[in-house]
Amino acid sequence: MKLIVTGAAGFIGSCFVRMMLSEGMAAKAVVVDSLTYAGNLENLTPVAGHPGFTFEHANICDEARMLALFEAERPDAVVHFAAESHVDRSIHSPAPVIQTNFVGTFSLLEAARRAGVPRFVHISTDEVYGSIPEPFDADENYPVRASSPYSASKAGSDLLALSYFTTYKMNVSVTRASNNYGPYQFPEKLIPLMISNALEDKPLPVYGDGRQVRDWLFVEDHCRAIYTVLQNGRPGEVYNIGGNCSLPNLDVIHRILKATGKPESLITWVQDRPGHDRRYALTNEKLSRETGWAPRMDFDYGLAMTVDWYKNNQGWVERVKSGEYHKFYDLNYANRAT
Repeated sequence: MKLIVTGAAGFIGSCFVRMMLSEGMAAKAVVVDSLTYAGNLENLTPVAGHPGFTFEHANICDEARMLALFEAERPDAVVHFAAESHVDRSIHSPAPVIQTNFVGTFSLLEAARRAGVPRFVHISTDEVYGSIPEPFDADENYPVRASSPYSASKAGSDLLALSYFTTYKMNVSVTRASNNYGPYQFPEKLIPLMISNALEDKPLPVYGDGRQVRDWLFVEDHCRAIYTVLQNGRPGEVYNIGGNCSLPNLDVIHRILKATGKPESLITWVQDRPGHDRRYALTNEKLSRETGWAPRMDFDYGLAMTVDWYKNNQGWVERVKSGEYHKFYDLNYANRAT
């Protein structure tokens, strides 16, 4: 199988490519990435020497270039991760998320349609459902109620992707995953930020009361679910992917402090984010029923593995934080839990 994978220098996309190539799930993976602040080719070092690995430095909004690439490569599928994926950045500067997430998705869908790409998997987020009151969990028919420019841009791109199935009969599926964690995650999201700050004895900024609830999904579990949808997902369908592990942010922070051996005095309370969703919760029932997929990773074990990775790769953290990230690295924008 030959894949074109967009945004695969980022956290989840790079994990997907490493898994596809190292485990023989794909013979070739063409990575398309514009290498914005969170894109890092170092994430792909483990497979850089693989004969099936190719990198294309390009912007997905360039439809002509995407069409030329799709026609030249003739992939069996496009797996579309590329996105401006951070809520706080979208609040601070919404234009890039609309351009990349909506216009970029349109560009890829058009290129794929014109090139006759057989399969297209669009990677989205549970944030499109907005804040979900207890005791409900969102299934794929739950109303879309995006709360931020980021989640609205993803909700729009989801609907656009699904419209290409309805209108053009393209073989398109959409996945919506909960909060991911694991190695190689850019240190702006909750878990890697708190780990890297704790390891450096820096304040751990917590929005509001810290009781916002998120479902946590280990990145490798997510990537195996995407592969399952790629292989067995039905065209025109949405599939939720969750970790079956709902925890308040503050509980996660306490576990990180325990794992790093750091004091709770590092916790620093900051003003809550505008429009901060209180609770995300979704059900995997559809994906599990249709394919048998289920998350494998125990959260505490996965968190311990992640802490160990950041301890052993502090040079990687310093290299990625030395770029554009420093512009946002303060108490007002530092706690990037989504």
